[in-house]
Amino acid sequence: MPNRDGERDLTLFWRSGEGEAPDQLIVDDLGRLLAFHDRKTLREYCDRGGWELVWDGEAALDLDVVRQWVEHPDHDLVTAGVLLEAWNFLEDLSLSLKTGPSLPSQGPIHDSAYEKIFGGEALEPTTGKEAWTDEETAAVRELLRAGLELWDQAVHGSGTG
Repeated sequence: MPNRDGERDLTLFWRSGEGEAPDQLIVDDLGRLLAFHDRKTLREYCDRGGWELVWDGEAALDLDVVRQWVEHPDHDLVTAGVLLEAWNFLEDLSLSLKTGPSLPSQGPIHDSAYEKIFGGEALEPTTGKEAWTDEETAAVRELLRAGLELWDQAVHGSGTG
């Protein structure tokens, strides 16, 4: 999964959970995120481990845009879809890492905000009850802020290639 990190792309291993198992990012034996700066290094890593590398599509996520919204919530900078992708990705990251802090626990405010985001109008104040309240917006921003801090720790301490 290519992922934006400032000026460089990182490719991560992501595995869909089976049954009730959560989706997860692949980590090394020390519990650190496996992230690769180029496909050649990724392919060499897989060859050394005896893994067959199967590309099942690619997804790109620009966390810089999410970070800008968290720091300066300007509704024009980001779409609800990008925030939803970031929220899901950061939850998967938190569940995958064996080291470092996890995301803060989520409650009813997060549940309400998450439901509203699917309509795509959570960021539009003119949509009435489908728009996020100030409380929901603050809760999402804090959750994403914690997730981005976790991402920064994972990338700077990851088994990057």
